[in-house]
Amino acid sequence: MESHAFENKNIAVFGLGKSGLATAERLSTGNAHVFVWDDNQSRRELALSKGLEVKDLVSEAWPATDALILSPGVPLTHPTPHPVVEIALNAGAEIVGDIEVFLKEKQAGRIVGITGTNGKSTTSALIDHLLTSAGRPVALGGNIGTPVMDLPQLPDDGTYVLELSSYQLDLTPSWKADIAILLNITPDHLDRHGDMAGYAAVKCRIFQQQSTTGISIVDADDPICVAITSELKQHSKAKIVSISVKHPVEGGVHVIDGLLSDLSHGDQSWTIDISDIASLRGRHNWQNAAAAVAAASHLGLTPDQIEIGLRSFGGLAHRMENVGTLDHVTFVNDSKATNAEAAEKALTSFNDIFWIAGGRQKAGGIKQLSPYFDRVREAFLIGEASEGFAKELDGKVSYSICKDLGEATKAAAQAAQQLPSESIVLLSPAAASFDQFTSFEARGDAFRIFVNDLILGDK
Repeated sequence: MESHAFENKNIAVFGLGKSGLATAERLSTGNAHVFVWDDNQSRRELALSKGLEVKDLVSEAWPATDALILSPGVPLTHPTPHPVVEIALNAGAEIVGDIEVFLKEKQAGRIVGITGTNGKSTTSALIDHLLTSAGRPVALGGNIGTPVMDLPQLPDDGTYVLELSSYQLDLTPSWKADIAILLNITPDHLDRHGDMAGYAAVKCRIFQQQSTTGISIVDADDPICVAITSELKQHSKAKIVSISVKHPVEGGVHVIDGLLSDLSHGDQSWTIDISDIASLRGRHNWQNAAAAVAAASHLGLTPDQIEIGLRSFGGLAHRMENVGTLDHVTFVNDSKATNAEAAEKALTSFNDIFWIAGGRQKAGGIKQLSPYFDRVREAFLIGEASEGFAKELDGKVSYSICKDLGEATKAAAQAAQQLPSESIVLLSPAAASFDQFTSFEARGDAFRIFVNDLILGDK
C-alpha cells in the first residue's frame, strides 16, 4: 500500500517494530520527509539500512513536524505520557498510529474491525478464513500478523479484517468500520487506561461514526458489553447484532451446547452444529464463531459457504492447536495460555487430560483452576512454577515434576497411552515461558517438535 496523504510533510515515527517500520517505509516512498527513532539500537540500524533518516526524537531538538506516528506500545496518557508524546504535543504535532495512516490511504473495500480483551485473534482469523474460502478478496492485519501498511489495495468488493487493540483504537481518531465487533471486556491494560471505565471507553471506539449501513456486533453475556449495547441503541445509527453462548438472542447469533443459530436476518434464520469442529472447541470459541458468522452473513456469505469455512478452519497456532494424534492420544498445543484464566478455557474443553503446566509463575498461580482438577488425570510440571503448582495440586491431582518440556511431553504421552479410551496430552502452561523459552511461540514450537518425534518414532 503506497502512502500519499502525507506527501511533502514532515512526519516523525517513534517505535520501529514491524508496524512502525512498515509505516515509515510507506510514508517515505510516498514522498513524506520521515524522521524515525527507536530506543532499540538494532532497530535503528535496520531503519538506517533501509534508507530511513534516524533522529533522536527525545534528546535532540524536535524537528518541524506535522504528525507523530506513535507505536501502540508507547504510553499515550497513562500511567504518564512518554516524553516524546509531551514533546510532540508542545510542538503542535498531531499524534496518531499506523491505522490512522492506513485509513487515509485505503481506496476501496469494506472494513471489519474486531476488538475485545480475549478472542480477537481467533475471531479475526476465522472471518478472514470464511471470506477466503468463499473466494472473496480479503486482507487480514492490524494487531494480528501483517502490519496494515503492508496490506494491498483491495477492490470494491474486498474486505479488510483488522484486529485492533485498545492501544491502536486510542491512536485512531477517524476510525470507522462497516462492521464493528466487541467480544468482551475484562480487566486488562488498566495501567494504560487508568481504570476499567477508561479501558471500556477506548474499546467503545470500535463503534464510533458508524452509519445506518453499519453493523455493530456485541457480546450479550458480558455485563459491560450489555451496558454498551444499551447506549448504542440510544445513540448509534448502526444495526446491532447481539451474540451469546448462554442464551438465545432475538435478532442475533447464539451458540447453545454447540448448536449455532443465526437469527440476524429475520425469517431467513439457519442453524449448524459446530460441536464437532475441533478448532472451535469450547464456549470461548463458540463466542468467536458467533461473531464471525454474524460478520460473514452480513457480508453476503450464504449458510453453505459459512459452513464450509467453519469446518475447514484450522485454528491458530498455540491456541488449543491439535498438533498430532498417536493411537487414541491427541496432543494439543495451548502454549498461548500464559496465565490461569487462559488455561481455564482449555481445561473446560476436554476430559481425561494429561496436563503439562508450568514456566515462570504469574500472580495467583493456578488456584482458580481447582474446580477443573477433576478433568485432569495427571499433571506434568515444568520450570520455575513447578513447586508452587505442586502445592496447589497436592492431594487433588497426581503429578510429576519434570526437568524440561521434552521430558514432560514423553512422560505425559506414556501415561496417556495407558488409558484405554481417548485422552488428551495438553500443553496449557498457565505460566509465562521466559524461564526456559524466549516466547510462548518458541515453547509451542518445541512441543510440536517433541510430539512429531514421538509419532514418527512409533512408526
